[in-house]
Amino acid sequence: MAYDRTGPLAGIRVLDLSRILAGPWATQALSDLGAEVIKIEKPGHGDDTRAMGPPFIRHQATGQLADAAYFLSCNRGKKSVTIDISTEEGQRTVRELAAQCDVLVENFKTGALARYGLDYESLKAEVPGLIYCSITGFGQTGPYRERAGYDFLIQGMGGLMSVTGERDGRPGGGPQKVGVALTDIMAGMYAALAIVSALHHRNQGGSGQYIDIGMLDVQVAVLANQAMNYLVTGAAPERMGNGHPNIAPYQTFPASDGHVIIAVGNDAQFRRMAVAMGLPELADDTRFTTVALRVENVAALAPLIEAVTKTRTIDEWVREMEATGVPCGPINTIDRVFNDPQVKSRGLLMSLPHRSAGSAPSVACPIRFSSTPVDYHRGPPDLGEHTQEVLQRLTGHTPTQRA
Repeated sequence: MAYDRTGPLAGIRVLDLSRILAGPWATQALSDLGAEVIKIEKPGHGDDTRAMGPPFIRHQATGQLADAAYFLSCNRGKKSVTIDISTEEGQRTVRELAAQCDVLVENFKTGALARYGLDYESLKAEVPGLIYCSITGFGQTGPYRERAGYDFLIQGMGGLMSVTGERDGRPGGGPQKVGVALTDIMAGMYAALAIVSALHHRNQGGSGQYIDIGMLDVQVAVLANQAMNYLVTGAAPERMGNGHPNIAPYQTFPASDGHVIIAVGNDAQFRRMAVAMGLPELADDTRFTTVALRVENVAALAPLIEAVTKTRTIDEWVREMEATGVPCGPINTIDRVFNDPQVKSRGLLMSLPHRSAGSAPSVACPIRFSSTPVDYHRGPPDLGEHTQEVLQRLTGHTPTQRA
C-alpha cells in the first residue's frame, strides 16, 4: 500500500477512529514514522480537542479562532476525513476504508463500535490482515471494562498520585496529578509499540490481530521501581515531594535565586559533590558513605546540603557541578525550555504548514534514525480537509456521490 511518504513505516496506512489524546498520540507517532494516517471525524464537530481551549490558533486570513493548541499537540501529519459513522452510509464507507488499511486504532467505550459493525470481529472477516488496536480506560475484560476512563482518574486509581506530591503534613502536601496527561501519553506509546510489533509479526508470515490496551494496565505497568518497592517489602510507598525513594541526594535544593536540582546517582558522584561544596567531611561520614545509608539518613543529609546551596545562584551551582561531573540543573519554565541551547540545537521546536493558519508550531518527535529519518510533511489538518481526496482515491467515491 505504498504512497508518497518516507520513514520506516512508509507504505503503512492507518485508519484512526480515536480522539482526545491516547489514541491520537499513538497515531501521531505512527505518522511521524512515515505511516499515512487517515483521521475519521464527526462532521461539523471533529475531535473534541479542537475545542479544548484557550489557547487557539487563528485563521491566517480572517483572524478568527481556529483549532485549540491541544488538538495541535497530537494530530500533525494526519489527513482529516469527516464521516458520520452513526449512519449506514458512513459505516459502509469506514469499512471500505478499513479494507485499504493496515491498521485501525479506536478508543470508543468497550463494545461501542459493535453496533455499527466496526468492531474487530466484524471487520476481520473482510480484512484478515488488519491490525486492530482498541485503547480504553480499563481494557476489554474485567469488572470495570464498561467504565469511561480519563487520565486524571487513572492516575489516581493506578497509584501514580499516591507517590506524586509533597508529603502529608507539609505545606502543599497531598496527592497531585502529573502536569501533563502522562497516562494517556504512555498508553499511546504502548499502543504504537504494540502496533509496530503486530505489523512485524504479520510481515513475518503471521496474521492480523487484535490489540487491547487498557490505560489502568499501562499506569500500573509504569509504576516501575515504586511497584517493586512495594512488592519486595509489602509497604506502600508514600509521597516524597521532590525526593527519591531509592537514591539520595536526589531532589531540589534552594539556591540564592530559586531552586536547583542535584541528582547524585552513585557514591563517586556524592564524594565529588561534597568536595565541590566545601563539605568533604560528608563523604566520610558513616551515615552517608553508601546510597542505602544516604537514603536511610536523608533527613539529616538534606539540611547540611541546603545550608550551602542557598549561598550561591542556580547558574553558579550548575557550572560548579557540571565541572565536577555531578548531575545538576535548573527547574525551567516552559518558555525557558524552548530557549535552552540544547533544546534549540536538537531542533525540538518546529513550524509546520497549516491550511488555515499558514503555519502551526509543533514539537519534534524525539526519535532520531540514522537512515530513515522521521517524516514531517504537514501540520494538523483542518476538519474534513482531506475528505474528498481520500474517499476518491481509496473508495472511488466522492462525498457528493455518497450523499
